Amino acid sequence: MSVGAIDHVWFWTRDMDAAVRFYGEILGLAVLARYGNEWAELDAGPVRVGLHGAADGGSIPHAGTVVFRVSDLDAAKARLEGRGVAFDAHLGEVPGVGRYASFTDPDGNSLQLFEYVHTAEATR
Repeated sequence: MSVGAIDHVWFWTRDMDAAVRFYGEILGLAVLARYGNEWAELDAGPVRVGLHGAADGGSIPHAGTVVFRVSDLDAAKARLEGRGVAFDAHLGEVPGVGRYASFTDPDGNSLQLFEYVHTAEATR
């Protein structure tokens, strides 16, 4: 298998406070982490919901992103490239958390592979 389980799904937001209030207070999801207006994570059972802040309330590039957990980003990326998947030009990194590679499905929906650097995160 080239990818693991769905780790999380994230959505862009122009207003982090309103988004956290909606997912937390209205939908009843527990807030697991919040990093200012840049990122928040909420517990939705086996899959987390992430909220990614749009810079200065700017435009939102797409509706959401499905993130697949992988144990070896480079190997998973190479396997998928061998099957014709075209990845974005650069690998991303969240310092101290992990690395990711972004790509789209045939309809332009955003997908990512994510490799955690922390063992506890990788085994969730």
